[in-house]
Amino acid sequence: MIKAIEKNLDRGIQLLSQITDEQYSNTSIAPYYSSIGSHVRHILDVFDCIFEGLPFENINLIARKRNIMVEKFTINGINYFEEIKLKLNQLGTENLNIIVKVTDDLGLGKVTANYTLVAILIQAHSHAIHHFASVGYIISQLGINLPDDDFGLNPTTPTPLKIDNN
Repeated sequence: MIKAIEKNLDRGIQLLSQITDEQYSNTSIAPYYSSIGSHVRHILDVFDCIFEGLPFENINLIARKRNIMVEKFTINGINYFEEIKLKLNQLGTENLNIIVKVTDDLGLGKVTANYTLVAILIQAHSHAIHHFASVGYIISQLGINLPDDDFGLNPTTPTPLKIDNN
């Protein structure tokens, strides 16, 4: 699981390594006018909340850092990816089945539920893929190539290539 998450995060690093700060922070694409950088920052903030709350077994997904520099500059985004990957790889000694409290706001106020650490990591991974799909739309509108054919696709998403090979 850790390797799959790391591979997905590496896709983000690959993308940021091949675009400019102007492309990264561009907010001109409708309908949401969000930037690649805002999606990257949001993806990584969720992982950061996990690592910040893990020592207390109390993860607050509302307490995101929202570092605007991560949204503006690719080098800051790359550094944030690397920081999250380092923390992810340090989980090797953690019991991934420990129970942690996870708090989030689902739109009607805060909700706290028990998760296993592995469950919240899986959720963060799926959340990253979902946001990479949004990033994929933005970069296509900006005329930028996807880092790879699976960027933003859930591994179970049917594609013509996968359907033909079954």
